[in-house]
Amino acid sequence: MISVVMISMSAYVVARMEFKGKALVNVLLYSTMFIPATALTYPVYNLVNRLHLYDTRSALILIYSCSGIAVSFFVIKNYYDNIPRELEEAARIDGCGYVQTWMKVIFPIARPGIMTAAVLAFLNNWNEYYWASLVLITREKLTVPALLSTFTTAFNTNYNGLFSAMVIIILPPVLLYCIFSRFFIEALSGGAVKG
Repeated sequence: MISVVMISMSAYVVARMEFKGKALVNVLLYSTMFIPATALTYPVYNLVNRLHLYDTRSALILIYSCSGIAVSFFVIKNYYDNIPRELEEAARIDGCGYVQTWMKVIFPIARPGIMTAAVLAFLNNWNEYYWASLVLITREKLTVPALLSTFTTAFNTNYNGLFSAMVIIILPPVLLYCIFSRFFIEALSGGAVKG
């Protein structure tokens, strides 16, 4: 939620306003998609230790809020680009500032795109193993994908626990997609028909 709210506001600024360095912001965000997570291991691990967040859920919240920014940013920004600018002009004539225009006009219209980015971010973080196994060591704090590795040892495998955990991993994304599937359909067909 933290990343989607921040990204939706910043994507609005980049999509709708003209400022120096706008192209540079786009290029820098595009370039972050090419950096693998393993290249960020030492800086992130060092930052988590310096902030005294090692083995806390706050460390994961910080990491998950900053991961996947580029994908969510461009999904939301492309959705904003399809919204007619006349709606913003009408809101400004009615006395709305930038924040009110975003909250009362743009956000409700862009909700399908924002929800699509939110679901994609959730799926990315829900299935994430690498960072959870890196910054958490207490078994009670581990995420479900990181907890899966504890069911298998060199000499034994707990299949009952392993398959139960796999159901727990699979069930929330399936339910989430069933609940929010209409947003996916709206987001995908948003610019298909003019009129």
